[in-house]
Amino acid sequence: MKYAICNETFQDWPFEKAFAFAKDCGYTGVEIAPFTIDESAYNISKERRDEVKNQIVDSGLECVGLHWLLAKTEGYYLTTPDDAVRKATGDYLAELARLCRDLDGKIMVLGSPIQRNLLPGVTHDQAMELAADAIKQAMPVLEDCDVTLALEPLGPGEGDFLNTAALGIELAKMVDSPNCRLHLDVKAMSSESIPIDQVIRESKDYVAHFHANDPNLLGPGMGDVVFDPIFKALAEIDYQDWVSVEVFDYKPGIETICKESIRYMKEVNERIA
Repeated sequence: MKYAICNETFQDWPFEKAFAFAKDCGYTGVEIAPFTIDESAYNISKERRDEVKNQIVDSGLECVGLHWLLAKTEGYYLTTPDDAVRKATGDYLAELARLCRDLDGKIMVLGSPIQRNLLPGVTHDQAMELAADAIKQAMPVLEDCDVTLALEPLGPGEGDFLNTAALGIELAKMVDSPNCRLHLDVKAMSSESIPIDQVIRESKDYVAHFHANDPNLLGPGMGDVVFDPIFKALAEIDYQDWVSVEVFDYKPGIETICKESIRYMKEVNERIA
């Protein structure tokens, strides 16, 4: 298991300061929200991509990849019946794959509920087909860039499309590419009808990435969710990749969130070893 943190956690900190602090806390990876570089990936020059990549490397971290893929963008929608918009969405996912590659990342987490919720008159089954079509348009570039698209199920509090890990696996099967797999998020899994550790075990053949957090929007160990069975399940399925801290409530302060999240995760892994 490798520990990473999502860079929007640092809010307005300069990248150099954020990456150095993450390294000092014990993280070895950083996950990038593209909007923290520019609201459109198309606007991020080669020079800027190289600069950010070097900032990550110089801090002693690895780039995990990207998440919040469609946040703060306009004109993209994953489940729309509009062919032109769906094509634009596929094209943009392809450009994000190039950005991910240029930063030396390997994973792109596709959540972005605002750009995938069911539109009027579109059923969930239809939305699955439409989403698969948009994603398939981007897959040749993802495969060429050696980047994996990790589909993120989200709880009903965030949207009405792809609310369970089982549906995420179903969509990955529809896309039918080794570069389209599943992302699991503790906050999201907390809304499922089965225990989180069971979700993990049942998803073992598809899990490509993992977010650690709590339904209270804070970091791991900062709420009611006990991570011992979660990390035991990850160990049982031989998950050896990144566990990224992703929070949505910054009130405790950046330093506290970063330090307490990794302290708790390491403590849990020591207990279950």
